[in-house]
Amino acid sequence: MRLRDELPVDHPLNRVYRIGAALCGLLLLLFGCLGFADSLSSFDTDGQRIAGLSTNGMLSTISVVFGLLLVIAALIGGNVASSVNIAVGVLFVGSGFLHLFLIGRPGNVLDFGLSNVVFSFLMGLLIMTFGMYGRVSGGLPHDNPYWRRRHPDRAARETAGRPRVGPGPAAARPAQLPRR
Repeated sequence: MRLRDELPVDHPLNRVYRIGAALCGLLLLLFGCLGFADSLSSFDTDGQRIAGLSTNGMLSTISVVFGLLLVIAALIGGNVASSVNIAVGVLFVGSGFLHLFLIGRPGNVLDFGLSNVVFSFLMGLLIMTFGMYGRVSGGLPHDNPYWRRRHPDRAARETAGRPRVGPGPAAARPAQLPRR
């Protein structure tokens, strides 16, 4: 199964993708702008805190870039917003794992602390949830109307090969239990 086969073109949950992308993007923009307001240096790791998260100028820049990306995806909407949400969510979760390893090491140039790691995990899962909501499932049965709408050609082939069940002499009689 390919992911693109499960992504309908015009899904009624388009608003969920757009609103989710916009809210998360605005939150990241706010965090980044607050970092710029404190005039942080780019790679300073001395523990400046904004909204309970340690930050520096580089992390503020990254937050603004990803915030703008999510807001632009929300303006475009549709599968673009959903796909961008999924990709950004995966990047956030991956960043959380990477920075969990880097805490207390010289490679921690973004000044991540444990609160940043938890925020990265939660924000990544939230953004991925907004992106996948209603689009990715655990495998719907072929008689499900959502599956039939996503795969109209395969549904038509399966319906054509099946005998029609309807009112008739066999359907009018009540079912009898098999005899022993």
